[in-house]
Amino acid sequence: MSSATDTRSSTGAAPGYRSGRTLRLGVELRRQFKRRRTLGVVALMAALPLILIGALQLGGTEEAAENTRVNLVDVASASGLNLTLFVLFATTGFFLVVVFALFFGDTVASEASWGSLRYALATPVPRMRLLRQKWLAALVLSVGSMLLLVVVAVVAGGIAFGFGDVQTPIGVALDQGTAYLRLAGMLGYLTVHLLVVGSLAFWLSTATDAPLAAVGGSVFTTIVFAVLEQVEQLGAIRDWFPTAFNYAWTDLLQTPVDSGDLFRGVVQGLVWSAVFTALAFRHFARKDVTS
Repeated sequence: MSSATDTRSSTGAAPGYRSGRTLRLGVELRRQFKRRRTLGVVALMAALPLILIGALQLGGTEEAAENTRVNLVDVASASGLNLTLFVLFATTGFFLVVVFALFFGDTVASEASWGSLRYALATPVPRMRLLRQKWLAALVLSVGSMLLLVVVAVVAGGIAFGFGDVQTPIGVALDQGTAYLRLAGMLGYLTVHLLVVGSLAFWLSTATDAPLAAVGGSVFTTIVFAVLEQVEQLGAIRDWFPTAFNYAWTDLLQTPVDSGDLFRGVVQGLVWSAVFTALAFRHFARKDVTS
């Protein structure tokens, strides 16, 4: 009997089989990118800054002047970077939440509903490797979509309003070099914060065969926590919600930067994400996907 046969009989694997070579990340990304929901999200991300530019240019200034509340929309047309900050501010509370929930919540549940998940495991792809690759692919697509939104906003906003410095709502100006560094920090913070929603959707995706339930469940939970944050009677309990400090990235517009809420938001985001991701892997390890 040959050594290859001996290896197969002792490990149960075919000669040349390497678990680390199954379902490479590039293969999973190509599969996910070809799906209509991915193409739809990409189109929306590219179109949204253009829609906002049109709205700002068509909108009157009298209504804006009557608004006594100072916020990022008041300086959105000051430069391309200002438009980008406004786009992030406008999409943080819901739009980006849906995007992260969609990519993470749909990835496992959709294949389970199609019945293709058990065939992927029969390839054979180790169960935990399959889940890890799907988690990484969802992260890449989610962050990539957010980066596309920002790039289009910077370029299109620069063409429409100029590539000038950032004018903050409180009258402080940031030069372009500083502004781009702060923008990178904002994107990093938002990635960590939105990963909480994504990992929650990912956990729900392993617990159901209905993609809409996983996506909708995570978005609904996020909305519920956002509403509860407005209940002042809850006091300091609100600071421990998964959605706490969701707008702490705006502190990067200050000079000097107040890093208190930023640091706590990052730590809590990483902890909540780790908990939800661990629950997803634990549930999937015990899940029957062969029926």
